[in-house]
Amino acid sequence: MEKLKQLYNEYDFNFTDDSVAEAVKEILAKNFDKYNNVEVWKQCFNQIDLTSLNSTDTEDKIGGMMEQVNEFKEKYPEMPNVAAVCVYPALVPVAKATLEAEGVNIAAVSAGFPSSQTFIEAKIAEVALTAVAGANEIDVVISVGKFFSGFHTEVYEELQEIKDACHGAHLKVILESGLLRNTKEIKQASLLAMAAGADFIKTSTGKTERSATLEGAYVMCQAIKEYHEKTGIKVGFKPAGGISTTKEAVEYYTIVRTVLGEEWISNELFRFGASRLANNLLTSIYGTEVKYF
Repeated sequence: MEKLKQLYNEYDFNFTDDSVAEAVKEILAKNFDKYNNVEVWKQCFNQIDLTSLNSTDTEDKIGGMMEQVNEFKEKYPEMPNVAAVCVYPALVPVAKATLEAEGVNIAAVSAGFPSSQTFIEAKIAEVALTAVAGANEIDVVISVGKFFSGFHTEVYEELQEIKDACHGAHLKVILESGLLRNTKEIKQASLLAMAAGADFIKTSTGKTERSATLEGAYVMCQAIKEYHEKTGIKVGFKPAGGISTTKEAVEYYTIVRTVLGEEWISNELFRFGASRLANNLLTSIYGTEVKYF
């Protein structure tokens, strides 16, 4: 824990939950209307990880989702495609065999998703198998229980081992920020994950009662900004869990663009984990109900 205490001491924790909420309110009041337009809606669409994480998912269902992604540019030639598809590890092979759309990555949840309550050996094995199966992005959850118990070093070391098991695939670390007890814990978890090698930090699994929040997003983006200033390393940000409307997408876009700047507004550094958001953005863009995905 001593090493992580030193890490935390290098960063600004001079804020409260109330001050964060006020900062978010001010950012949206000042900037939301400026970014609530068709071009931003298209940009948000291009930042979607089109996700299917259901117990009922089958190879046929995921194969069909890949075909929809493959055919999207033919049906909507003026639109960018989604950034990635996200599935369970066992369905990565069918995604890889079926996905043909250029520039769309294959992401998978792994390492005991969504609870992370399994042995580190099992996490490492699952991540390695997921990478070998063809995922070039891997989403994992921190051990929240260990974090709550104060075992921050153990969480950090687990993530380092998982990073090594990715074999070059990008690692997206889910903080489950809606479960963390305050904004200071969100910042601690953000810094811990980035120091361990996360390529992205992500808010939530979408499998808990409280998922992504704008306040959590603000704190995570502030952590990314400070980490970049100190290390020169750019870490991406992915809000996920309950983000389904155009308005919600623009709110998160506004936070990211205001805190991190325009250079973070690409799908290499900013993603949405979503399933319903895609159709809702298309509906806003075209001004008529779209149910493509």
